[in-house]
Amino acid sequence: MEAAFRRLWDELAPIGRDERTGGYLRYAFTEPEERLRDWFRGQAAARGMPVETDGNGNLFAWWGDPAAGDAVLTGSHFDSVPQGGAYDGPLGIVSAFLAVDELRQQGVTPTRPLGVVAFAEEEGGRFGVPCLGSRLLTGALDPARAAALTDRDGVCLADAFGGVPAGARPDLVARFGAFVELHVEQGRALVEQDAAVAVASVIWPHGRWRLDFTGEGNHAGTTRMADRRDPMLTFAHTVLAANRQARLHGAHATVGRVRVEPNATNAIPSQVTGWLDARAAEPETLASLVAEVRAEAVERAHADGTGLTLTEESATPLVGFDAGLTGRLRALLDVPVLPTGAGHDAGVLAGHVPTAMLFVRNPTGVSHSPAETATDADCAAGVVALARVLEELTCR
Repeated sequence: MEAAFRRLWDELAPIGRDERTGGYLRYAFTEPEERLRDWFRGQAAARGMPVETDGNGNLFAWWGDPAAGDAVLTGSHFDSVPQGGAYDGPLGIVSAFLAVDELRQQGVTPTRPLGVVAFAEEEGGRFGVPCLGSRLLTGALDPARAAALTDRDGVCLADAFGGVPAGARPDLVARFGAFVELHVEQGRALVEQDAAVAVASVIWPHGRWRLDFTGEGNHAGTTRMADRRDPMLTFAHTVLAANRQARLHGAHATVGRVRVEPNATNAIPSQVTGWLDARAAEPETLASLVAEVRAEAVERAHADGTGLTLTEESATPLVGFDAGLTGRLRALLDVPVLPTGAGHDAGVLAGHVPTAMLFVRNPTGVSHSPAETATDADCAAGVVALARVLEELTCR
């Protein structure tokens, strides 16, 4: 299985990789991601699996007739964060096709339809809303709102996608009887537990908030310090406040993206926009964290003579994966059970379909970075585990 994994993995490895950094630039509906979609179609065709689209950018390859219903779905996504790692997303799709191969080599014939899915724009790296494809599919995101989203270059999703997405597809979701997503672990828990594979228990509640700070643009060399209305100062204070409040709450807060206007070395900014990513184990903790950050930002904005607008761009509640399905997988595989602070399409599907996740060990513990990795041996173990799960769900 290790050799089979390496052969398939090497087909994807060069696509969208920045040769300078080793990171990946696989944004939704761009040339690298389209090449990966073509690869998906080719792999499905090679296995005699018809491919279906849902009008939202999501691809489904089927073994068996999906119209029969009660299908078991597995897969993940192709897109990456800016300069992301190779394994986040594609590992789940490669493993799904290899699990199909494993079942066929064992002579297994599913009695329920089995689907491999590639979801669109899971990271939100281009249009800002994570799990966009699965949110559209399940009706959690209005298609008109999605169509109006723009990327950093001002391109709207409708232009990139080729029209307004279809939106909710209850007819398609009704076919799914279970969803199992395999993903590289985005931490070091499996290293510490000396295990190659784990089952997920919950996804922490999390969200993204845009903070728009406005002030007065002016000359850096002639404007007295006392006369300035500098939104960068308010922004900087807010970043420190987010860090402090996250530590006080035992939560996570990150400001990893910022936009400055006019973005000139010798000019006081007129506007600064930052994006806050916040996560916590309990929804009450998350709400308190964001409220405290906002309160500190408002107080500082008043002192600086600047304006502040906070806008929620996405929010995901606490997701508890299906207890019966998770317990069944844990008993079958005899592996650890882990919570995660990372969001996934599985978290969106969990509100509609019994859902579970498998994690594959990441020896560095680093993710959303070129340092993200997994060994071929652990990836092969993940494929074998996934194949066992799919056999259990489709044949018994």
